[in-house]
Amino acid sequence: MVGWNSRNVKRKSIPACGRLAFLLLPANTATVNATVTELANQLIVSYAKVGGINHLDGKNLPSKSVIAGITLDLLRLLFPGFFDEKMIHSSELKVEMVSLVDSVAERLEDEIYKSLEYATPEGMAKSDLRSVAHETAICLLGSLPRVRELLKTDVDAAFNGDPAARSHEEIIVAYPFVETIAVQRVAHELYRRKIALIPRIMSEWAHARTGMDLHPGAQIGSHFFVDHCTGTVIGETCIIGNHVKIYHGVTLGAKSTADVENLRGKKRHPTIQDHVTIYPGATILGGETVIGEGSTIGGNVFITTSVPPNSLVVFEGVTMKVMSKRDREAVAVNFEI
Repeated sequence: MVGWNSRNVKRKSIPACGRLAFLLLPANTATVNATVTELANQLIVSYAKVGGINHLDGKNLPSKSVIAGITLDLLRLLFPGFFDEKMIHSSELKVEMVSLVDSVAERLEDEIYKSLEYATPEGMAKSDLRSVAHETAICLLGSLPRVRELLKTDVDAAFNGDPAARSHEEIIVAYPFVETIAVQRVAHELYRRKIALIPRIMSEWAHARTGMDLHPGAQIGSHFFVDHCTGTVIGETCIIGNHVKIYHGVTLGAKSTADVENLRGKKRHPTIQDHVTIYPGATILGGETVIGEGSTIGGNVFITTSVPPNSLVVFEGVTMKVMSKRDREAVAVNFEI
């Protein structure tokens, strides 16, 4: 078997179909013949030369892989039986839950401790970090019954808002929105307690799985539903009321990020009041922008100013032409397939 040794980089033979792309570029003989030690030395030089993306000799950061595992286990606690590989019988529920809660509490405390060590809140003594991490982990787990009540309203909203939904079970196991909003609601609890890094790692884990970018800082009311989920972006300082329905490709974003330092910590994203529906592709920007209660925002509109309650916002003057392909040659149309 061909592999690495201390002297040279040996390569497997490449079939003709695999060689073609490489033959288009000139070979760097020095790199190909470099030893493992030389390659490592080149990287170490890069670490010194290209700073800003290294984390050496610093605090131990929260582990992305551990937090991913914790997040999945939190989903198991929120939706028992839905995220497990085996069926959980009600007679075994207490034993299963006690074991899982204990495991999550221990791992979560360790990751929160790393976060507090990395970004210690002002006025907090180093000697208190472990006890604060323990308390925060317990408080998060204690919030799960309340989070479950909110998630029940979200699942109800999905069932009532999508005629394709056949059951609540289908929504929980098959709708990517459920994972996203469940993770966001839990991550928001840590965000409120000013825990660094972990809430964002959790929400980005959900983002990668579902295609919906839902910041843990967003404040979201009950009966929330995002249909199809993909491509929807909801910013950190968004405030979303109750009974809000959003479709795919919607952006609730900042109007400008040109002056980043002065914008940190300020409201940059819109407020969506109760009973608002926002159709696909709509873009709503700005921290002072308020979409009034009961409004409907049509697809692909671009909004940077507030909308009064009970408004219908649609494009006006947009036209579309439909013609026979046989007649296309007789009409000047700047369109090709």
